[in-house]
This record gives sequence, C-alpha cells and structure tokens, in this order.
Amino acid sequence: MDANYKPKSFWRKPEGVTGALTLGALIFGGGYLLFTALPAIIAATSSLLGLAGMIMVLGTIIYMVLDSKARSLVWYIYKSMMRWITSMFVQIDPIGILKNYVDEMSANLKKMNKQILQLRGQMHKLKELILNNKKEIETNLSLAQAAKKSDEKSQMILRSRKAGRLKESNIKFEDLYGKMEILYRVLKKMYENSAILKEDVADQVEIKEQELKAMKASHSAMVSAMNVIRGDRDKRAMFQMALEAVADDVSNKVGEMERFMEMSESFMSSIDLQNGIFEEEGLKMLEQWENENSLILLDEKETLMLAGEKVETLDLNESMVSKERVERANQYDSLFD
Repeated sequence: MDANYKPKSFWRKPEGVTGALTLGALIFGGGYLLFTALPAIIAATSSLLGLAGMIMVLGTIIYMVLDSKARSLVWYIYKSMMRWITSMFVQIDPIGILKNYVDEMSANLKKMNKQILQLRGQMHKLKELILNNKKEIETNLSLAQAAKKSDEKSQMILRSRKAGRLKESNIKFEDLYGKMEILYRVLKKMYENSAILKEDVADQVEIKEQELKAMKASHSAMVSAMNVIRGDRDKRAMFQMALEAVADDVSNKVGEMERFMEMSESFMSSIDLQNGIFEEEGLKMLEQWENENSLILLDEKETLMLAGEKVETLDLNESMVSKERVERANQYDSLFD
C-alpha cells in the first residue's frame, strides 16, 4: 500500500451515509424505547433476579465500551452490515466501479479523438487565413506604393489603412493559432496518457478481480473478524483499501479528462473562422486551465506549455493511430505492495 495514500474515513463513503442514518435511527429509537420502558425497568429492579439481569446488561455494555477488541469487533460488524445494505442500492464495489470507469474512458477517448480532428481542421483553416491575409497585406502595400508614385493620395490612404487593419487582424489570429497549437499538443498528450491509464486500469481490474475471488474463497468473514479481534492487519481489508485507492485516483483523473474536454469544446465553439472572429471568453478559459495542476499530464504539462516558445514544428498531418505498447510497470502496482 502506498504510504502517501490517505484512505477516506468510513463516514465519507456511501456506506458511511447509511451508517450515520442508521446510527441516528438507533439512538432515537433506543432513547424512545428506554423512555417508554422506564417504568417496567424500575419495577424489574425491585426483584433480585431482575436487578441481577440489569447489572449483567449494564456490565456487558461497559465492557464493550472499555475493551478495545470488543469495540473493534462491534465496529467491524456494524461497517460490514452498512456496506451490505448500501450495496443493494449503490455500486460500492471497487471492481465494479473501475469497470464503469474503463467504459467511461473508452467513450471519452473516442470523443477526444473527434475533438483533436476538429481542432486540426480549424488550425488548417486559420493557417490558410493568416497566409491569405499576408498576401493581401503585401498586395495592398504594393498598390499603396504605386498610388503614392502616381500621386493618388486617396487610394494610397485606403490601401495603407486596409493593410494596417489586416496586419492587426493577423496579430490576433497568430496569437489565437499559438493558443490552438498548445491546446492541440495538450489534447494529443492527454489522449495518449488517458489511453495508457485506461489500459492500466483494465489490466488491474482483470488481475485483481481474480485475486479477490481467490481471497474470498480462502479468507472468510470469520477470519477477518478474528484478525480484527487480535488487532492484526486484515489482508482482505488491505486489498479492498488498495482497490478503493485505485478507484479514487481514477475518479479524479476521469473527472479532469471530462472537464478538459468540456473546456476545449467551449474554446473551439467560441471560434468563428468563417467570419474571422473569436470570443475572448474562450481564450480566458484556456488561460485559466494553463494555471491549474494536471493529474493526467503531471510534469509534462509545463513542457507542453513551453513547446510553442521553443518554436518546435507541429505536424498537423501526424496520424492519431495509437502507438504500440511498450513494456512498462503498471502505475497502480505499488498500491498493492
């Protein structure tokens, strides 16, 4: 188990909500029963047998409160019951949750591939627009120069102003192209890393599901309860905790993947190349993302942000076919050590 991982407390899990509601109901119901049965309890203490019974019940409660092993056993049974009840309504099995995430990531990768192709098309159009503007700038400057020589002042002013407007427009378009280039590099890298993530999770699900079945066959609930009483670390509980750690990490990464896709889609939809305009809000969203940390890209994000400044050639015709898998360690193996 990774030493840096901090597992969720029982109360922060879905079964914890069930446990809190059940505990509240037990306290309320127990208090009500105690209040209504108080006359009968007082009457029972008037006899020696009833008093002995009351003392035994009270002694058992005090023992369970003071003895750590008894408390641990009761807590283990309570959590197991709440988990069983919750599982009837909510998917809380880490293996089942991870299978759902694999399906989600497969769908997200298809959407991301479409976004990359759409962005690539927009970049081709924008590049063509910039080149056409440059040609038109040169044409208008040549015409302005010719008008100056022939003393056609009005034509010289009109052509010069048009060239100036086109130049200002190109400055904005080139800045936009730089942002789109960064977005393209990030989308491609996120696609590659997410494909690896999906592969790692699918591998873990396949292997750990078999391991969990074998563990359940040889490691009964009674064995787990005895380990709790002895104060030993239960192997099955630790395995479950490691699976939950994987599920939590994948949940965060899938969330980031989907948020980035929403942001990039909003950014691309804010661009209207046909009319040569784009909304500043789309650029602001991208700039805001640039200042956030990434769970999927990690340190690669900074390198991608600097790629444009280093004037690295970007091949927009590069194939999006996944590269062959190379031998590497699964990123979640360390959680099960």
